[in-house]
Amino acid sequence: MTTAPAEAAALAAPKPESAPVQAPTAPATESVAVPADLAPAIAEKDLELAPPSATAAAARVGWMDRLKSGLKRTGGSITTVFTGTQIDEALYEDLEAALLMADSGVAATDYLLQDLKRRVKETRATQPAQVKALLQDAIADLLAPLERPLVVGVYHPTVIMVAGVNGAGKTTSIGKLTKHLADAGATVLLAAADTFRAAAREQLAVWANRNQVEIISQQGADPSAVSFDAVAAGRARDMDVVLVDTAGRLPTQKHLMEELTKIRRVVTKADVTAPHEVILVIDGNTGQNGLAQVKAFDDSAKLTGLVVTKLDGTAKGGVLCAIAREKPVPVYFIGVGEQLEDLQTFNAREFAQALVG
Repeated sequence: MTTAPAEAAALAAPKPESAPVQAPTAPATESVAVPADLAPAIAEKDLELAPPSATAAAARVGWMDRLKSGLKRTGGSITTVFTGTQIDEALYEDLEAALLMADSGVAATDYLLQDLKRRVKETRATQPAQVKALLQDAIADLLAPLERPLVVGVYHPTVIMVAGVNGAGKTTSIGKLTKHLADAGATVLLAAADTFRAAAREQLAVWANRNQVEIISQQGADPSAVSFDAVAAGRARDMDVVLVDTAGRLPTQKHLMEELTKIRRVVTKADVTAPHEVILVIDGNTGQNGLAQVKAFDDSAKLTGLVVTKLDGTAKGGVLCAIAREKPVPVYFIGVGEQLEDLQTFNAREFAQALVG
């Protein structure tokens, strides 16, 4: 599993679209392609980062509002627990029910309740409103291990496989990520390895055309062969990133899951260090099924990160707590809508605040 360098720092200020991406003054193996507004990591020890611009700060506030709106149903059900006047066993029982309804899962719910009771005792909280704030802290701490930036450029090209079930928003998420990378000046090559659906190839081709990036697509070809050719082409053309769109599949479709393993194996033949990232896109509305998907896809493809989509109006937002407790795969991005700006980096504190309401 490829991880970000220990010295990586978050870049908050977006670069102007006209400005080229400046490579760090480190060896070539540490250069990075910088997404414009996704707070990516910079692999450079001595780089001094400028403070966030007013525009970037305002954009993040707008994102927080959209996230709160998307998790309104989850947050509303949890908030009602704290409308009483006493901190008693009834409050904890109601909170347990609300967390389970939010699909936090039994393991994460039990952990959060025990942690919350400890915090209440240590702080000597006497008001339900205080307990609510402590719950936000508990959830933020639980989710903190999932907060990790996606780093590209440590390998050249950085090969990213993207998987997910049909309908999760996999291809759209690839398109949005491509847009951010291209806007930052990174060269991106797309691989249409979802050869089972013509619509998937066509959709990816639209994103390639819109972002003015290259695409490798072969109708009816073997997905592994397309992936191999794309990685080889990425190396030959000196691309920064190769994004491989794999076929949408259910964890129960054994032959397709085995094919995912094959794609990974063949990609390694094209580049012995690849794939550098294997990202699973999950639909935030699927709740505990999302956790099951993470476990199954990790078994087949060794996941390095997640993109959680469609957190718009869901009452299932607690699933990230379940993932953090039972299968802590980093969450690189979360999405709350169809617009480009609706895909943003995951921040544990922001998510906890939106989740609790």
